[in-house]
Amino acid sequence: MPLEYRIPDWNRYEMDRRHPLRRFEAVEKEQSVVHDCLESLVEAGILPHSDYNEEGLIAMQRALEANFEIPWTAITPRMQRLLYAINCISKPGVMIGVGIFCGYTFISNAGAAIGPGSCYRAEKLIGIEIDPDEASRARRNVSSLAGTDGFRIVAADGVTWLREFNDDIDLLYLDANGGGSKGKAIYLDILRSALRCLHPGSLVLAHNSFNSAQKLEGYLKYVRSKDNFRQSLNAVIDDQGLEVSLR
Repeated sequence: MPLEYRIPDWNRYEMDRRHPLRRFEAVEKEQSVVHDCLESLVEAGILPHSDYNEEGLIAMQRALEANFEIPWTAITPRMQRLLYAINCISKPGVMIGVGIFCGYTFISNAGAAIGPGSCYRAEKLIGIEIDPDEASRARRNVSSLAGTDGFRIVAADGVTWLREFNDDIDLLYLDANGGGSKGKAIYLDILRSALRCLHPGSLVLAHNSFNSAQKLEGYLKYVRSKDNFRQSLNAVIDDQGLEVSLR
């Protein structure tokens, strides 16, 4: 059986996708859920500890609310907290997010290294979005928090772009959709394009690991194999899920 952390209320936790920062549960409950999830990741040997910068997260969220243009997102407040915490804990020198849409998923990861929520300095923070208009919006959004330095937004196909990338990747975040019937199955193609850049200790985060599990069957089988990754855990803290894999 795959490793899993699942909160009992995952199917009752519903957000307004057009107002992702709107509170619909007590902050204490959100903190508790994410803390327990982080502890599961520590127990699995994926993370070294569960401590992250709560004040930094709050500062980032306030800046997002004041500055970001978000048409919609499926990143719940719980998931944003988990993404921020994982980056804050692991402190990736090179973080790449593929399928960042308007930049909300990107800053949920990169916000631990740039902007008002930063708790460390990264070498490279790169967001890839195939839609040029959304890539431009993501660039504007992230710039409103972090200025124009410290990150890069690329309008490109993630599979093609990663084939040409020649540096280590410490954390790879996947949230893209392939064309036609491909959908989330594109994750495995993206991962394979990036494999040579992943090293022992690299993390790969795959959003939609629960609600798109059927499409992600090949991907999940790959990252859960001990031949490919040391450990992988499915974090089901909402109806979307996040597969967290340690190379």
